[in-house]
Amino acid sequence: MNELLKKYPPAPESLLDILHDLQAAEPRHYLTRDALRAAAEYVDVPLSDVVSTATFYSMYSLSPRGRHIVRVCESPPCQLVGADSLIEILTAHLSVAVGGTTVDGAFTLETTSCLGVCGVAPAMMVDDELYGNLTKEKVLGVIADVRGRDAAS
Repeated sequence: MNELLKKYPPAPESLLDILHDLQAAEPRHYLTRDALRAAAEYVDVPLSDVVSTATFYSMYSLSPRGRHIVRVCESPPCQLVGADSLIEILTAHLSVAVGGTTVDGAFTLETTSCLGVCGVAPAMMVDDELYGNLTKEKVLGVIADVRGRDAAS
């Protein structure tokens, strides 16, 4: 963890980058209590400020998540063209509610306020990859592709 922290200046303005890297280093994609404490000590801010930051931004989590994070955009443009149906498709297919993780630990389903790709709404992001102009078939295909890549590794 110390090597990761040392990539950044020990200053409060480094906090978001530090939290991003600490979370990415954790196999279950969340910020552990030890990681939060280490970040607070490194940038010399109260632990409560670090926790406030980590809970403000939806990209951070304080509890374990799946190996893959599926984020469905729920911005007004996405809502107008079917984001709700994408969520219904994913909750049924993955057998998990929004905010939950599949039994096999493969996927955590989340919503996000905006992915910034209104021109291809409805949209979702799996890990760091964006998908737009989604239909039921495309959504199920993306999930199958991710599962296939997992099986191949």
